Amino acid sequence: MVFDPGSPWNEVGIHGIQQAREWDAVVTADAPDLTGGEVHFVALPNGELVVDEEVLTGSLTPLARAVEETIRPPYRAHGIRRDGAVWAVGAVGIEVVALPAGFEGDELELVASAGQRLLHVDGRPAFEIPSELEALARRGDYVIRGRRLDDTLWEAEVDRL
Repeated sequence: MVFDPGSPWNEVGIHGIQQAREWDAVVTADAPDLTGGEVHFVALPNGELVVDEEVLTGSLTPLARAVEETIRPPYRAHGIRRDGAVWAVGAVGIEVVALPAGFEGDELELVASAGQRLLHVDGRPAFEIPSELEALARRGDYVIRGRRLDDTLWEAEVDRL
């Protein structure tokens, strides 16, 4: 019997699993007033931009406008200077939740499994779970990871278990 690695072996499934898509939008834009080589920012639901680096007011507007031709806020974006004033920007849609004023910490993780819930804030156990967090997942087993964006707004990622 002769083994023929012909067409059946050239199918897509034989070559591995397709990688998950990293970005919901990838665009280029001219931003002549933006300095540096890289920038990270979040567009809040109201259109306000939260920036990780120090930038001139308004210098991110061309990047945000270009991204918003493809997706609407809220989203997290990463821009890299390509050539002169030309920037490439990747953006992914995010979920934003408002937690009560006075909720402390910068990162959180809420795990709900087998009817029990456990909240950690900045790596330490916390005992009061804001109802706004629980409302994100509703029922079942889940993990919510959150990162503070500003005083009361948090980026939240919900994964079902």
